Amino acid sequence: MISTRSKNIKPSPTLSMDAKAKEMASKGIDIVNFGVGEPDFDTPEFIKDAAIKALKEGFTKYTPVGGIIELKDAIIQKFEIDNNLKYSRENILVSCGAKHSLYNIAQALYNPGDEVLIPSPYWVSYPDQVLLNDAKPVFIETSEKDNFLLDPDELKSKISNKTKALILNSPSNPTGLTYDRKTLEAIAEIVIRHNIYVISDEIYEKLVYDGVEHVSIASLGEEIKKKTIIVNGLSKSYSMTGWRIGYAAGDKEVIQVMTNIQSQSTSNPNSVAQKAAVAALTGPQDFIKKMIEEFDKRRINLVKRLNSIEGVSCLTPTGAFYAFPNISKLYGRKTPDGKVINSSLEMAIYLLEFGKVALVHGGAFGSDNHIRISYATSMENINKGLDRIKEAIHNLTI
Repeated sequence: MISTRSKNIKPSPTLSMDAKAKEMASKGIDIVNFGVGEPDFDTPEFIKDAAIKALKEGFTKYTPVGGIIELKDAIIQKFEIDNNLKYSRENILVSCGAKHSLYNIAQALYNPGDEVLIPSPYWVSYPDQVLLNDAKPVFIETSEKDNFLLDPDELKSKISNKTKALILNSPSNPTGLTYDRKTLEAIAEIVIRHNIYVISDEIYEKLVYDGVEHVSIASLGEEIKKKTIIVNGLSKSYSMTGWRIGYAAGDKEVIQVMTNIQSQSTSNPNSVAQKAAVAALTGPQDFIKKMIEEFDKRRINLVKRLNSIEGVSCLTPTGAFYAFPNISKLYGRKTPDGKVINSSLEMAIYLLEFGKVALVHGGAFGSDNHIRISYATSMENINKGLDRIKEAIHNLTI
């Protein structure tokens, strides 16, 4: 029989929509894909060269489970330079992507009956990873008028004697918004008082705009640092999604348990990818600046055009590469074939089938009034896709 816990989860909506769009494209249909969160830039050449060098030198065997010393040291250096955080090798675990790091944390921390606080909207895998480890996700609604930031009073109201952890994500997937230092300080105070963990997903850390400063909650003092497990990786900032290198930093006892778990699941991350990651973290960083500059142009254009479409409104994202437009004013309208749109999923299906545009419905992220659009694609695709969205919405009738 299939396990009970496996019946509680569903496939990733982002990957499911991407698969459907690619299936249509394979049939010769021209689809503009705004669905998957993956930079459209190639991995920089010097990083690929490091991997090739590793291959040629025969660096193709098992490594230590938690990552090679050279990579751990590069991660430690990164934390000190970027976040003013000091860690030792025993505080670092390298895994097969940031998602793997998050899953290791879930395995290490959660017990049956534990509650894990998740601000909504949220990245799609957070609740399912909690459920897979026999704990209970407890959602905390955030408001668009507050830029989807977690309200400290709401946080306090959701904490119980079963609360084990709070998951924070800044910059956010799906909203593209970021936490400011003042809000994080208020959250940190509550976390310390109630002695719960913070799992801080900072995978989009370097992709920020408008002069925004990324602040890691762990950097706000020794007490909150001890209760925080940071998750990060190379996928987004270095356009290395397929290389599958993520990492976690935190209390040495938790990291050791995570390492033990990893030793029984995947063993070490890919050896060659680890060498490439060392090059990425210690080599030239100008590539990131160029990528941010291009994302910024797309971001400004996308939000401006979305807000010009009747019935659509969109906050300006300050990080990552997502926009999260509100399309709820369009609910109740009919498609050309007479179907009524009453949900973000129905809107996403309509835009895919009639507009030939793939995106992800907000319901997958816990907010049915929204859709998520990734601008990790060319300006040409963005403009073509927005033309199609505008026309498809124009063809809805009241």
